[in-house]
Amino acid sequence: MNAPDRQLQRHPLATDVLLALIVLAISATGAVARERPESLLFTVALVAPLVWRRRAPLPVFLTIAGVALAQWLADIRLLADIALLVAIYTVAVHESRPRLALAAAVLETGIVLATLRWTLGSGAPVFVFLTGMATAAAVLGVNVRTRRAYLASLEERAAQLERERDQQGRLAAAAERARIAREMHDVVAHNLSVMVALADGAGFMAGSDPARSADAIEQVSRTGRHALREMRLLLGVLRDDEAAALAPQPGLADLDALLEQVRAAGLRVTLETSGTPVALGSGAELTVYRLVQEALTNTLKHAGANAQATVRLRYDGDGIDVEVADDGRGGSRVAAGGQGLSGMRERAAVYGGDIEVGPAPAGGWRVHTRLGSAA
Repeated sequence: MNAPDRQLQRHPLATDVLLALIVLAISATGAVARERPESLLFTVALVAPLVWRRRAPLPVFLTIAGVALAQWLADIRLLADIALLVAIYTVAVHESRPRLALAAAVLETGIVLATLRWTLGSGAPVFVFLTGMATAAAVLGVNVRTRRAYLASLEERAAQLERERDQQGRLAAAAERARIAREMHDVVAHNLSVMVALADGAGFMAGSDPARSADAIEQVSRTGRHALREMRLLLGVLRDDEAAALAPQPGLADLDALLEQVRAAGLRVTLETSGTPVALGSGAELTVYRLVQEALTNTLKHAGANAQATVRLRYDGDGIDVEVADDGRGGSRVAAGGQGLSGMRERAAVYGGDIEVGPAPAGGWRVHTRLGSAA
């Protein structure tokens, strides 16, 4: 759409006034009964309603048709009758099909009357010509209406697709924020818990066993560096860092290192594996790793001194059972778990699992889930 077309659409009334003036100018120059003073009056009466043609298409058409009937009765032929073509075009553009049919019937009746009165022996060609003109105006209006409806549907479809795209983007962003929150919680909570336990142990042994205290401080340093590496990996993914994005995520092969880290913090923990290992996929392995990490972190924080934990991995043909149990004091660790428990449930749900958390039958605390295999 060019600039003039846009300007005309922004000012429809001014456009219709201009159109009426153009039709009036053409009609005035073509008046054949200048000797009759009512000719100019009929010309103005036929053209003037065009100013309101878009506001009330059918009433304007019927008004012009009424004036044309009075003109016919007065036996005055005027070029201003072309206003009927403009009016029937407007009805075709803006009104329904039944209203267009009514307007077309009225116009065709007028064409028959005009042909009978103002043609002498050549009525058929004139009738065909006038009917063709009226039909062309109506068909042009219907085509414009159809085109506008099609463009409006395209615009609505584009707007709907844009809304859906924005909604999908917001949902994806929310899901990514939730994933990042889980990762941040797992990384920060676990490593800080280990560092706090090590620091407490180092302070306790600083006077009685300086060598073990120094080892604990060294372990604090190693744990801190490990936490920084994991944080850089996570933040690198957020920055679209290709190297960080391609770096491997922790999995089952990293459980031994995780358990060594927990043991260094003072928690006695063992790993029991049974069954034939099955392919879980990197995402499921990361989920198992994070579940074990979160459960051991909560054990460190809440089980108390001299607690012992056991991590059990039981494979079968369909997947893996993961259980982390300790013999520490139970208490109300579900409430203490908070965000960590919610994160564990969300991770397990991705792979069709659910988290069972609560006091163990023989005392202590138990976390259990089952994940399906990747096959």
